[in-house]
Amino acid sequence: MHPRTPWPLDPATTRLVTAAAPSAPALLLRPWEPSDAPELALICRDDPVLRHWTSTAVHDHASAARWIEAQRRGWEAGDRFAFAVEESRAAGAGGRLLGDVVLKRGTTPGPAAEVGYWTAAHARGRGVAPRALRALTGWAFATFAGAGLTALELLHQVDNTASCRVARKCGYELTGLRPASPPAYPLDGHVHRREYAPPTS
Repeated sequence: MHPRTPWPLDPATTRLVTAAAPSAPALLLRPWEPSDAPELALICRDDPVLRHWTSTAVHDHASAARWIEAQRRGWEAGDRFAFAVEESRAAGAGGRLLGDVVLKRGTTPGPAAEVGYWTAAHARGRGVAPRALRALTGWAFATFAGAGLTALELLHQVDNTASCRVARKCGYELTGLRPASPPAYPLDGHVHRREYAPPTS
């Protein structure tokens, strides 16, 4: 994206809400907060699937606090916008943590950015990831299309079939293959892409 949107994106006031689904409550997406550290540590510590598919290096309260601080710095720098996903209660208040979605703008200006997500073990199979990703996608284009954002990309390892299904449900078409780059990326990856469609009047 070019030019880079300057910081007045305020994490204190940025909130996204999705409607409830038959299998899950409404979702609230909001920036991570230091008070999330204990629950985040529990989610990551007891979930080998999450540790396998993500690079989230969280295993205790201290590492959770460091990870959350890194997300805050991303908001401040304007290059990484991570949202905690949680159950939405009455009046927009949050409940139990369900996962994370993130928009990564990177340090090199360009027309595309990357999105990512993960869900806690107790939230899987309830349609949380697709609804959160759709909300993030809409917000990203609404916020940054004026700064030149024309596409979003989503990457996942080829054997992560669950992420592939979520991407397709959300309109991210499979467009290519990214070669493996061990040790960080031991297998080839799918590249999904969604183009910006300006709203019609």
